[in-house]
Parts: sequence; structure tokens; C-alpha cells
Amino acid sequence: MRRAAISRFRRFSCAVAVVTILSPAVLAPLSGLVLAIPTALVVAVAILPWPIGRVSLAQAAGAVGVLSLVLDLAYFGQRDLVLVWLTFEVGGLTILLGRVIREVPGRQVGVVAAVTGAAAVLAPLRFTLRASPPDWRASVVSIILVMFPLTLAVVVGLYLRALDNRRKRAVAEARREQRLELARELHDFVAHEVTGILLEVQAAQTREYDPVENRALLARLEEASQRALSSMDETLRTLRDPDGADGGSGSLRRDDLHELPALVGRFRESSTANVVLDFEEGLADLLPRRVQRTAFRIVLESLTNIRRHATKATEVRVTVRRVEGVAEETVEVSVANNGGRGGLLSADRRGGGTGLIDLNERVVALGGTLTAGPEGKGWCVRAHLPIAMA
Repeated sequence: MRRAAISRFRRFSCAVAVVTILSPAVLAPLSGLVLAIPTALVVAVAILPWPIGRVSLAQAAGAVGVLSLVLDLAYFGQRDLVLVWLTFEVGGLTILLGRVIREVPGRQVGVVAAVTGAAAVLAPLRFTLRASPPDWRASVVSIILVMFPLTLAVVVGLYLRALDNRRKRAVAEARREQRLELARELHDFVAHEVTGILLEVQAAQTREYDPVENRALLARLEEASQRALSSMDETLRTLRDPDGADGGSGSLRRDDLHELPALVGRFRESSTANVVLDFEEGLADLLPRRVQRTAFRIVLESLTNIRRHATKATEVRVTVRRVEGVAEETVEVSVANNGGRGGLLSADRRGGGTGLIDLNERVVALGGTLTAGPEGKGWCVRAHLPIAMA
């Protein structure tokens, strides 16, 4: 809305400027019209928003710059008429030079800026060099005087171009972070539930039919499907309104340590392993929100990896507790199993370890440490997170 209003104002200003520039030509000889039309074109190009149709600012600025240079060589009209439109033309070329430096992309900016700047510098020579004899001193003075506003236009154009580039980089980085966050959300929650559904279905195909067990299985699959859909809805809702500007009640998904017992309980129901949770009572109320979310996602990712890679594990232990560090008190989060590699998932569906990479970035951002590797006959993921965040 604001951009449309600015565009309309610029078009209106352009029309007023063109009429003002062309009006004196009505009373002047034909040579006055030769000066007025190029000047009006220069001012119009300097004011109008570009591109217009298929014509870019670089093309329009280059065209009027060349036209001004040709006029310097080809004008043989009355010398005094030059002064009537000279100020408008030099002013328009100065503004145009600033716009070219700011807006013209890539390598074009150097060529177009050189043509525009040269046209502005040489325009006063139409008057000084057509004196009899040519006034060289006045020519040098006029060039020096024109250089001051041109230099200012170059500096302002470069400054605004730098601001625009910084803004573009910030927008690109924000979009990249948004895509990464979307990928993390889908990986952490949706992929966790879908992996569980897939493995339960595959395991059911190898068991004998049991009506009671099948009803329990279908109930678990229904709950997992609903959680996956809820996670997708939550992610899409966040994309539509990342700042919560719609006045919603906040996140519908619990991804902190209050949800940890339920997460481990669901894993226990769908697994044949003996799953033990060592969770310090009341710890969830003591930790900052960011620490809780990171700890929860460490457990979530680790349990997902056990489903994918260690389905033969018979023991799984999840530990979340406070420990005394050398410099500060930390919370230890560990998920250990005694299973080997391999499982029901095909090799192309087991993932490439990007989840642990993302977790490590989250942990390091909090000032903690994360390790993952063999321990005993199985595998262990262990993190230490600072309780008191700066």
C-alpha cells in the first residue's frame, strides 16, 4: 500500500516536472525544443520508478546519458538558451547517478554510472565552449562546481547500496533460518512419530494375529498419527504467523521436560526393550525454557535413532539429572542402549546423522557439550547443559 502511494506520487511529480521543463520551449526558437526534450527525459528517468515494462533503470539511464553527450556535440543553437535548461539537466543527471549506483545490479553499474557522470560533467561546456573565443577558465570552474554534487551523489548512492545489500543478506539469512527451523521441526517431531508408525507396522507383519494386541496396536498408531498431524499443523501455523501476531494462545505442542515421562512411556509401549527413566523430580520447574527444550529434543532424537538403528536393543536407559561440574552446576542428559547397529528400516531410510549435528549446534549455543559414540555393547548420547544461562 505504501509503495503504491509512493509510486503514484513519483509519477505525479514526474508529470509536473516535465510540464515545467517543456513550458519555456513554447516561447523559444526550435533550438529551445532541442534542449528541452532531452532535459525532460533526463528528469523523468531520474524520478520514475523502474523497471517500466521490459525497460530497466540501466537501459533508461544509459540512453539519456548518451543522448546528453550527443547533444553536447550536435547542438548549434543559440548559446544563451542553454542556461534555461542546464540546471534542470545537471540536477536530473546528478540524481540519476545516485540512483544508478544504488539500484543497477552487477557489472552494469560501472558503465552506466560512467556515462551518466560524464554527461553531467560535460553538460555545462555547451555554454562555456560556445563563447567566442571559448572560455576555458569558465569551463574548468563549471566542471569543478559540478563535481561537488556528483561526488555527494556517488557517496550517498554507495551508502544506500550497502544498506540495501545488508538488508538483502539479512532477509536471506532469516529465510534460511526459517527453512532450517522447519526442517528441524519436521525431523524432531514428525519424523519421530512416522518412524514409530512404520516400525510398528513392520513388526506387526512378523507376528501372529492377536485381536487384543492388534486393537492396542491400532490405538497406538492412531495416537501417533494424531501427534504427527498436530506437529505438522503447529509447524505450518508458526510459518504463517511466526511472531504470534494473530493473538493465538501459543504453542499447542509441549516440547519441554514436563512431557518427558509421556515421551518415554510411549517409546516403552512400542518397544520390546526394558526402558528405564531416571528423571530427577522437580527438575523441569528449575530449568530455563531453552535448556528444557534442548534436553527434550536430545532424548527425542536419541529414541528415534534407537528405533532406526538399534531395534535389537534389550536395555534403554534415559537419564536427566543435575550434576556438579568443575565451574558450575549442569544438567546431564543421556540416552544409552545395549543394541548393535541394524534394524527393520532399509538403509536409505535410516538417515544420515543430521539430527545429531543440529543437536550439537543447539547444545553449543547454550554453552554445553554433546558426545555420541559406542559405550559397552551399545551406544550412548550424552550432553551436559548449564543450568544458569547468561
